[in-house]
Amino acid sequence: MAAGALVLAGCNTVVLHPAGDIAAQQGRLVIIATLLMLIIIIPVIVLTLVFAWRYRQSNDKAEYNPEWHHSTKLELVIWSVPLMIIIALGSITWIATHKLDPYRPLDRIAEGKPLPENVRPLEVQVVSLDWKWLFVLPEQGIATVNELAAPVDRPIHFTFTSSTTMNAFYVPDLAGMIYTMPGMTTELNAVINKPGEFKGISAHYSGAGFAGMHFRFLGVSDADFDKWVAEARAGKALDRNAYIELAKPSERNPVERFASVEDGLFKRVVNLCVEESKPCMHDVMAADAARGRAAAKARQEALTTVMAQSICTSSSPVETLLN
Repeated sequence: MAAGALVLAGCNTVVLHPAGDIAAQQGRLVIIATLLMLIIIIPVIVLTLVFAWRYRQSNDKAEYNPEWHHSTKLELVIWSVPLMIIIALGSITWIATHKLDPYRPLDRIAEGKPLPENVRPLEVQVVSLDWKWLFVLPEQGIATVNELAAPVDRPIHFTFTSSTTMNAFYVPDLAGMIYTMPGMTTELNAVINKPGEFKGISAHYSGAGFAGMHFRFLGVSDADFDKWVAEARAGKALDRNAYIELAKPSERNPVERFASVEDGLFKRVVNLCVEESKPCMHDVMAADAARGRAAAKARQEALTTVMAQSICTSSSPVETLLN
């Protein structure tokens, strides 16, 4: 037991003791699911030891009954208890899946603390690069690399995308993992409830620099957040050319700050058209849709013409079409 305690002393239990409400609810869900499953696991382990001891070879008092093959009471226990646990787990999971949906806006800051009226979430646009994280705060007009700050008890609305390959954004103290993928966006609503510096990581292998793809997430007061924004505004501008240079693969990048961000840059990143020569994906899809509508309209007009001619000639539409 002492050796086990020493080994477990090195474990990081942040998942069960996070600083954010969403992560805390997810941690409680893990505990509840584990306890429900232990209802089966613990009795099975105990009975295995009891049976091994009771029916050991040296115990002559144990009754030997090789003809025993059925017990209705035992069958009821074996099937009813797991069934009830599955029903309980399914119900809890179904409720939690909808309640903790990352796309769902928050309805509270923490347990017992409802969302204040007229509060606006902090908008954060996130791009996973090779191998670093870019954070754009559109309302503040700044951007940072490998560092993000947010006021304590203020909702945060994240919008994620990726520059090249799929990745996963994960701040264990904040919420669960959210994937980032090129050409599309994903979302997360979360809140940090304690001040401090928390570790953010890439939770999906993405190549040689994956191990160093970490960032700092800071939970700060409103005054310290304003100070952090002011420090970022002393940096350089992030335009398309600066982004193209930033997007080149690099490992263990230091923190960088950008005083301004070119309008529509994040939208261009999502649509894979930061470079001037590349067409935007939404424009290509719109053109394809327009061609599809035009082709469908042409087919409909041709069919209408065939039907009209068949009526005039008193022949079937198939004969008119063949003629």
